[in-house]
Amino acid sequence: MLCSLTEKQKQQIAHPFPKNGQDPHGKIIGHGKFKYKVDAHWGKLDPKQYPIENCHAMVMDSQGRIFMITDNTQNNILVYSQQGELLDAFGTLFPGGHALKIVKEGEQEFLYVVDSGWIVNRHWDGHSKEQWHSPTNNVIPQAGFIAKMTLDGKLVYTIGHPQTYGAYTPQQPFRPTDIAIAPNGDLYVTDGYGSDFLLHFDKHGRYIKHWGGHDNSDANYNLHNTHGIEVDLRDATNPSLIVSSRFEQCLKVFSLQGEYLSKISANGAYIGGPVFKGELFYAPVCWSHIDERNADDSGFISIFDQSNKIVANLGAPQPVYIEGELQPMQTDWQIFNHVHCICVDQDDNLYVGQWNSSNSYPMKLIKQN
Repeated sequence: MLCSLTEKQKQQIAHPFPKNGQDPHGKIIGHGKFKYKVDAHWGKLDPKQYPIENCHAMVMDSQGRIFMITDNTQNNILVYSQQGELLDAFGTLFPGGHALKIVKEGEQEFLYVVDSGWIVNRHWDGHSKEQWHSPTNNVIPQAGFIAKMTLDGKLVYTIGHPQTYGAYTPQQPFRPTDIAIAPNGDLYVTDGYGSDFLLHFDKHGRYIKHWGGHDNSDANYNLHNTHGIEVDLRDATNPSLIVSSRFEQCLKVFSLQGEYLSKISANGAYIGGPVFKGELFYAPVCWSHIDERNADDSGFISIFDQSNKIVANLGAPQPVYIEGELQPMQTDWQIFNHVHCICVDQDDNLYVGQWNSSNSYPMKLIKQN
């Protein structure tokens, strides 16, 4: 018989608990060929030496090392082995650290870091955490930026507020959330906490164009909290961009030139950007849509097939399509709080980071054969 632990017992275990109050460690989750064992102890470190605020992004380099960014500036970037050992820790310049991508140029790999522009407020009143524009909130907004770095943390260049190259007015906020890199090196940046545009740069960080925002005559081009982005290379002759429009509960597909192509429903899920592995992609869900709002502690993971149809949910009931239409999805409250990032290794194991989940380290989902 399962029973909930006390708050003291939860603190001693020191990893996040879902809303049902039961320890997720060791559980088998998923469906069909998508079954995983939860290792909630995987990424734990000494919080005094390596504190984190949120696990915002995780990516893997060619050596199989897993890079994770947190918005705690004591060590913004933590580098793990696949066994959960800490290999490196660096970076103190990203108070709004939010996204990472690794790209290989010639023989060298580079790390792109997206800072959303949130800083810890030295005038915090000690309790306000949701009034983002209050002068006494625990974090306050400023302009974000993108940094290109070597894998050991040396800065190559930065991209700042679009007013500096004439794309925005000074009054338009710029708080980017994610970046994707095309095969030719071009960069695509989502401004999901700012003005909701998608900005296109060349590989040297020079501005080309932007699209999106909120007021297009064709609503398909509108983006609302565009949180994640990736280049879809499954059709090598026609690569495209898959972009989350999180508060529309969908993903939108654009050409690399910015032409709207299609929409992928995530009915009921406030979904992030895709993480590709072969013909599949995995997407983090930060919240479920319950009682007409994004409900706290209601995240999960959706897995999509080559036709962009959801074939499995982790931490939620399995998806249901009726006459081709995805029915509303929501959490089962058993595993996750707010899933923010996913990394997939060569064995299809998943590494999962969460936002707003008691400063918790990432967990590992071990693929079951």
